[in-house]
Amino acid sequence: MLKRIDLGRDYKKHEQEYLAAIRRVCEQTAFSGGEFADRFDKEFAEFCQVPYASGVNNGTSALHCAMMALGIGAGDEVIVPANTYIATAWGVTYTGAVPVFVDCTPDTWEIDPDRIEEKITGRTKAIIGVHLYGQPFAFNRVKEIADKYNLYVVEDCAQAHGAKYEGRLVGGLGELGCFSFYPGKNLYAFGEGGSVTCRKKEYYDAVTTFKNQGNKVRYYHDVVGYNYRLEGIQGAVLSVSLKYLPQWTERRKTIGRRYLEEITNPRIIMQAHPENTEPVFHLFEIKTPDPDHFIAYMAKRGIECNRHYPVPCHLQKAYADLGYQEGDCPNAEDLARHCVTLPLFPEMTDEEAGMVIEACNAYQEME
Repeated sequence: MLKRIDLGRDYKKHEQEYLAAIRRVCEQTAFSGGEFADRFDKEFAEFCQVPYASGVNNGTSALHCAMMALGIGAGDEVIVPANTYIATAWGVTYTGAVPVFVDCTPDTWEIDPDRIEEKITGRTKAIIGVHLYGQPFAFNRVKEIADKYNLYVVEDCAQAHGAKYEGRLVGGLGELGCFSFYPGKNLYAFGEGGSVTCRKKEYYDAVTTFKNQGNKVRYYHDVVGYNYRLEGIQGAVLSVSLKYLPQWTERRKTIGRRYLEEITNPRIIMQAHPENTEPVFHLFEIKTPDPDHFIAYMAKRGIECNRHYPVPCHLQKAYADLGYQEGDCPNAEDLARHCVTLPLFPEMTDEEAGMVIEACNAYQEME
C-alpha cells in the first residue's frame, strides 16, 4: 500500500543524523528550551528571511501567542477562513476573542477577499489568512482591506514552509507568521513544535515572554504566561530537517506539477494556483463527487487517500454557540463534502506518482 504520507522513509535515510542530534541534547541535558532550541530559532528566521523567530511547542500555541502579542482579547473579533484546520480558530478563542468565519473562493479554496468586508464590525481587530495546503492566499487583496479598516494581518503558515507570494517567502508578509512542525508537515519535528516569525522586536519579545511563563527574568513574572517553549530535542531534530527542506520542497513541486498536468479525469477538480504564487504542495487536495467511493477505489489499487477537512470550521460542534448554519459558507461546505487528499511526499518515486495519476485517470464513479 502506498501511504498518503510515509515519514519512515525520511527517518531511514537520515537516521544517523537524527540520532546524533538527539544524543547531543541528551548529553547536555538541554531539554526545555536552551541551546538547541535557540539555535533553530536563528536558523529558521534566516530561512524565512525575517529578523525574528520564536519557537513554541506547537502551531496552535504559535497562533495563540500571535494573537496575544497583538493585544487581542475578550470582546474582540478576528476574521478566520471557514476552510482551514480548526486550530486557526483556536488561537483566537483561547484569548477570549471570537472567530468570525469567512467563506473560501470556489477555485483556490483560500479565504475569499470579496467576502471579508461584510464581516467586519467595530470589534474586528485582525484577519488571519491561511496558506492552506501549501498555497499562499491572496495577501495583497487581504492587506488592502486590512489597511482600510486599520486591522492586523496574521499568516497561518502551518502548511506552507518555503512557499512564496510574489517572490516573497510566507511568514514575513503580515504582522506575524505562525508555523507548525507537527509530524507530516513539510518541516516536521519528532513530536510537536511550532514557531512565530515577525519583523518587529516588540512582537518577538511579547511572544517570547508569553511562551516562557510570562517572564523575561526567571521567577519574575510580568504577565500571565504559558509553558509553550520548544523542546531542545525538537529544536535539534528540526535543525537537521531544515537542511533538507529546500530539496524536499523541490521534490514536492515536481510531483505536484505532474499531478496538475497529467491528471485529466473530468470527475476530479484540483486547486487553482495563481501565477503570482509558488505553492509547496503540503497537501494535494482534490474534489470528487463521492469521496468515500473514491477513497475505497484507490485503496483497492493499493493507494491510501484521506480527507482534509470533512467539516468546515463554522459548522463544527465546538462553535455551535456562534449560530452558523449550513449555507453560510457554501464554497467551504461544498469542498468539505467532496474533498480527498492524494499521496504526496518527497520520498515518493516517479513510479509511485505515476501510479496515482493512472488510478485517478481511470476512476469512474460507478466502478
